[in-house]
Amino acid sequence: MMTLWMALIAGGIVALDQWSKYLTVANIGMYERVPVLDGVFHLTLLHNPGAAFSTFEGAQWLFALIFVVLTAAIVYELKHQKLGLKPFEWMMIAGVYGGGLGNMIDRVRMGYVVDMIAVDFMEFPVFNVADCFITVCGIALVVHLMFCNKDFWKDEKKK
Repeated sequence: MMTLWMALIAGGIVALDQWSKYLTVANIGMYERVPVLDGVFHLTLLHNPGAAFSTFEGAQWLFALIFVVLTAAIVYELKHQKLGLKPFEWMMIAGVYGGGLGNMIDRVRMGYVVDMIAVDFMEFPVFNVADCFITVCGIALVVHLMFCNKDFWKDEKKK
């Protein structure tokens, strides 16, 4: 049952991410600035061949390898249930995975990731919907593991 929920969550995130990228590419020119919430954020189309801050540019093989390892780790844990993850934690993993899959689709199809959200109140790289899910769900997963799933940290269950 958890596998179905994870697939639905990840699939929904991929759909939302790809739809937002499609709308951006179809309606905004490269580097064009479209204000959304003045002083907070605007849209601007960028092609990012790397990761955050354009690091690892041209290392598409590295992103693919990380994604394959993440996929294998999730499948292994779903099958063996060694870590004792709770449903909320699985949902957050699905969120991170869905975001990663959304960006991986761009990398495979185009060789770069479409980014479009730019914040105005601080210096920060342009990002996309997938990045939002990767970041927010990743932080929520770590916080939940730290404060709400004390059993996760016990050594005897990992043997």
